Amino acid sequence: MPPPADIVKVAIEWPGANAQLIEMDQKRPLSSIIREVCDGWSLSGSEQFALRYADGPQLYITEQARAARQLLERIQSHGIDARLEALKELAKLSADPTFATEFINMEGIGTLARLVESGTHFGEMLAFTLTAFLELMDHGIVSWDLISLSFIKQIAGYVNQPMVDVSILQRSLAILESMVLNSHSLYHRVAQEITVGQLIGHLSNQEIQTYAIALINALFLKAPEDRRQEMASTLAQKHLRSIILNHVIRGNRPIKAEMAHQLYVLQVLTFNLLEERMMTKMDPNDQAQRDIIFELRRIAFDGENDPTGTEKRKAMYTKDYKMLGFTNHVNPAMDFTQTPPGMLALDNMLYLAKVHQDTYIRIVLENSSREDKHECPFGRCAIELTRMLCEILQVGELPNEGCNDYHPMFFTHDRAWEEFFCVCIQLLNKTWKEMRATAEDFNKVMQVVREQITRALAMKPSSLDQLKNKLRGLNYSEILRLRQSERMSQDDFQSPPIIELRERIQPEILELIKQQRLNRLCEGSCFRKLGNRRRQEKFWFCRLSLNHKVLHYGDLDESPQGEVPFELLSDKIPVSDIKSVVTGKDCPHMKEKSALKQNKEVLELAFSVLYDPDETLNFVAPNKYEYCIWTDGLCALLGREMGSDLTRSDLDTLISMEMKLRLLDLENITIPEAPPPVPKEPSSYNFTYNYS
Repeated sequence: MPPPADIVKVAIEWPGANAQLIEMDQKRPLSSIIREVCDGWSLSGSEQFALRYADGPQLYITEQARAARQLLERIQSHGIDARLEALKELAKLSADPTFATEFINMEGIGTLARLVESGTHFGEMLAFTLTAFLELMDHGIVSWDLISLSFIKQIAGYVNQPMVDVSILQRSLAILESMVLNSHSLYHRVAQEITVGQLIGHLSNQEIQTYAIALINALFLKAPEDRRQEMASTLAQKHLRSIILNHVIRGNRPIKAEMAHQLYVLQVLTFNLLEERMMTKMDPNDQAQRDIIFELRRIAFDGENDPTGTEKRKAMYTKDYKMLGFTNHVNPAMDFTQTPPGMLALDNMLYLAKVHQDTYIRIVLENSSREDKHECPFGRCAIELTRMLCEILQVGELPNEGCNDYHPMFFTHDRAWEEFFCVCIQLLNKTWKEMRATAEDFNKVMQVVREQITRALAMKPSSLDQLKNKLRGLNYSEILRLRQSERMSQDDFQSPPIIELRERIQPEILELIKQQRLNRLCEGSCFRKLGNRRRQEKFWFCRLSLNHKVLHYGDLDESPQGEVPFELLSDKIPVSDIKSVVTGKDCPHMKEKSALKQNKEVLELAFSVLYDPDETLNFVAPNKYEYCIWTDGLCALLGREMGSDLTRSDLDTLISMEMKLRLLDLENITIPEAPPPVPKEPSSYNFTYNYS
């Protein structure tokens, strides 16, 4: 009967002693075996000894080394099941640096590479082989440059073949990505085997699309400049963009962090193609470049078919360049000699002038015709805006590790950068007018525009149209409101003294709001009367008595133009008889079967006063403001909390204003967390001045 596979016979030598021939059970702990050997030679302190191979590189034997050798032997065995189990175990252990070192020292990487190159492994066995290979190479012990061409072709073949197992595809794409990133020479070999078009085809599969985009990014990053432009043109094709947009971005909700990072990297690398133009200065003596500026002037002032456009006098050109908003009116080419943004700004301006010609002409003409010093200098703004957008979108910078800040809208258009500029230059022109800015306010306007753009991008608009809508809501007054709100939420406004001050101010402000609501009720409001007849509208008026004790109301033939006297209001309800105020679906007139029940707007404006004996007075406010005024006022009459959105908004605004006024003299002064300690009493009070 053959001995068990885990029992091996070995000879162990020690200088000056006879060798020991022992049967080693490989399942036993190595420390136990060393202790037994030391006991055979009467050596103490077995923990200070180790086993070492007598032949070959004479490496020391550790638990990891023993496991590595056993796995390597099992991988090279002829039994399919034993090999599969060994590869499965190897895939788990390869992440351990110590084990990896031992396995690599035993030429384990070469063994795995030969298994792959043989093309005889499939399914699980191949997946475990590729997993172990990738894990071992990721430790950086072996250079990727040692990988053979036949291995690369075999891995690329798995990527290009249809109907390959997902796990094999994932590992193959990851191995190719590591090759490209870690070896310049391997980039060229991989690029010959794999194209962007082939990788795009894998994006429809959610299980491998992250790996495919990661390889695209790696090829993009290592490609020479001309090759990058070619890859960018391929990715900009509509059908390829639609695959990324529909299968990757919209097909994953929510998008995982790794996928978001790869999309961010792809976005940054694509925009980095603008770096060359961004860092190229304009040559004032280059006629071809100057012709672009002539074209901007012609489109703005001469029209399409003006044959005399290029024959105008230089003095006329200077006037036109001034109206175009260039800083240097005589030679505007000098405005483009600073990098960044260099020639990229001119490219953007020309795109706007040709593709969005009406917008370009409108912006230029409406500002060039102004004589109130509030004109927006188009040329200067376009140059500075281009520089700002380059900073926001990290043009020319390498992607940041761990950053996931990608923007879906840049995958919706083949000229996304230029279109983004066109949207932002219109925003800048609009904000300039809202701020009624002059040339002295230029930097202030640019700061506001930067804030508008970054806030809009943070909302992750999915298209350029959505971006326009977000920017429309972020006008100058909204930016001021947001700034004020954020200042109030800063740490200084969360300190105990400030919170205490706010709590003291709040009752005063609530009383102020309450009085305003009651005063409005005393003025009264007109309401439409609900009835079955739809053709002729009827109105009724309700107002609170000046002593706040009675609600007067009555019908009117038409909507009043001003205040209605109490004498014309024949009905009244004592405030003391009012039980409660109900709103929305709880109102009796909203529970009735009528068309109003289905009208959401009416439902949101409805409220009722319930009073003795089981009577109701039903209201439908003309707008949300009147609804808030009346529900707040009625609640105040009943001694209840005013809970409308209008009250919350008024309370925040008024408290903010009051606190700013009270803290005005404390600007740039640190407010202590606690009040200063009260000093000890003086030993005597004989310190008053004697005037006699």
